Amino acid sequence: MDTMRDRFIATATRLLDEDPRLAVVLAEISRDGFDEAARRHPDRLINVGIREQLLIGVGGGLALAGVRPIVHTFAAFLVERPFEQVKLDFGHQGVGGVLVSAGGSYDWPAGGFTHMAPGDVALMDTLDGWAVHVPGHPDEAEALLRHAAAGDGRDYVRLSLQSNSRARPLIPAEGRTGTGTGTGFRAGFATVREGRGAVVIAVGPMLDNVLAATEGLDTTVLYATTVRPFDGEALRRAVAALTGDAADVVLVEPYLAGTSTAAANDALPTTPHRVLGLGVARRELRAYGELADHLAGHGLDPRSLRERITTFLAR
Repeated sequence: MDTMRDRFIATATRLLDEDPRLAVVLAEISRDGFDEAARRHPDRLINVGIREQLLIGVGGGLALAGVRPIVHTFAAFLVERPFEQVKLDFGHQGVGGVLVSAGGSYDWPAGGFTHMAPGDVALMDTLDGWAVHVPGHPDEAEALLRHAAAGDGRDYVRLSLQSNSRARPLIPAEGRTGTGTGTGFRAGFATVREGRGAVVIAVGPMLDNVLAATEGLDTTVLYATTVRPFDGEALRRAVAALTGDAADVVLVEPYLAGTSTAAANDALPTTPHRVLGLGVARRELRAYGELADHLAGHGLDPRSLRERITTFLAR
């Protein structure tokens, strides 16, 4: 199976052929994969070199000129390093674009902490009007990229090397809903498993681990590939189907733990509830290891997740 990043390169190349309003802006990362696109569309495939602030500035400038930019590099260099440009050149200027990251929280451990961005979604959460998409499979990455490219809002698509074993269908929409979304899909949490004891929300590539961790437990599992806007209505429906006077909600996210706990709390203003936010810990894991080692180190492997979830539910 190809990776999400492979699929992004192939899909973005086809999108340049299909839609003349699109441009791809790079900062060296993934440059070699776009050689053919650069030959076919030299005016719409722009590589600024290792200049991440310029990367975002060029994307914002293109958007001001009526172009729909697809801007790509590692998450640490797309969100964290040029955050001021993301805030001003897109948000303050009131223009849209598609930011597509690779690297995620710990996809390349040998690169060290400079190439990890577990806080990227939390950082984007401080800005107004961004839709945040976290696909869990290359097929979902392609669908969400096409969805975002067809729109005119501000979209952040977070790719990862970690992938679920199979793609899940995105939720169809009758029309455009939510900031930053295109036609064909709407932001929403899909029900993968139904239960009456608790609700567990699995974000993107965490779904397979969550399903393994909750096997045999009386839990509803919701699957989120778009986390902003947060689907409070789906959470309220799932909570309403639980037994008991109070609700337990567990969020399992592939980035900073607790990023969406406030959104979950806000979705349940009149319901007695508890929320457990699981994700990447604030502490830095300083040993390189492999991706699987970082999952286990942050308690996001199936065994650790089951222990943490069952302990929370038993309290």
